[in-house]
Amino acid sequence: MTAVETTGLDAVEQLAFARVLLDSVKRGQRGATLRVYRPEPTVAFGARDRFLPGFPAAVDAAREHGFTPALRSLGGRAAAYHPGSLVIDHIEPSTDFIKDTNARFAGFGQEYVDVLRGIGIAARLGEIPGEYCPGEHSVNVGGRIKAIGTAQRVVSGAWLFSSSVVVEDPDPIRAVLTDVEAALGVDWDPSTGGSITEVHPAVTVAAVAEAFTGHFARSRPLVPGSPTPEELERLPEQVRGHRL
Repeated sequence: MTAVETTGLDAVEQLAFARVLLDSVKRGQRGATLRVYRPEPTVAFGARDRFLPGFPAAVDAAREHGFTPALRSLGGRAAAYHPGSLVIDHIEPSTDFIKDTNARFAGFGQEYVDVLRGIGIAARLGEIPGEYCPGEHSVNVGGRIKAIGTAQRVVSGAWLFSSSVVVEDPDPIRAVLTDVEAALGVDWDPSTGGSITEVHPAVTVAAVAEAFTGHFARSRPLVPGSPTPEELERLPEQVRGHRL
C-alpha cells in the first residue's frame, strides 16, 4: 500500500485530492493507497446542506470562525476539523460496484475503535444522541464526544473511505459547529462536538497518527509516495467542485 503525503495544499485542495486519488486507483494508475494528514481548519458541507435556506449564512459563519467552507462529495452533513485533527483517506481498487458498503462502515468503525482502545482511549462504536453529522457507525469517546466521523464514495473500479478524527483543541470545533448548525436550522447537542482530549487530556495528534499508521502497516507494508505530476494537473478540476 502506498502512503501518499500531500503538503503545500490549501484546505480545499486537500479535500479535493481525495477524489484525485480515487480516480487514479480507479484508472489502475495506483494500487491501494492511504493518506493521513493534519488538515487546515475546514467545514466540509454535505450535498444536502447547500439546499437549506440558511446555507449562505452557514458558509459565512464558518469563515468568521477562521474555517474554510467547502463542499464534500461524500455523504453526510456539515463536519468540522482543524490541525488538532487527522483526516484518513483509504482507497482500494474494487471489481464490485456498490457492494459491501454497510459492511465497510461497520468494519472500519470497529477497527478504529480497536486502534483507539489500543492507546488507552475509551472508544465506542455508535451514534450519540444529538451528535453533529449523525451516523450509526460514528466512533465516540466515553459515550460523550463524537471522535470519528466516516464517509465513503464508491465508483466503478474503486472505493474511498474517508474519516476525520478530532483529537485536540475542542473549543474551535464546538464554536464553529454551534454557529453553522444554527444557520442551517439543524438541531444538535453541542456537548457532543469536541475532541478526544476532553476525555483523555494527555492524548496527542502524533500519538493517534502513529497508532493508525501502525494499524494499517500490520496488514501490508506502507511504501512512501507523493502526488504524481498528472494528479497535480487534475487537481484544479476537482477543486472547482469543492470550493465555495
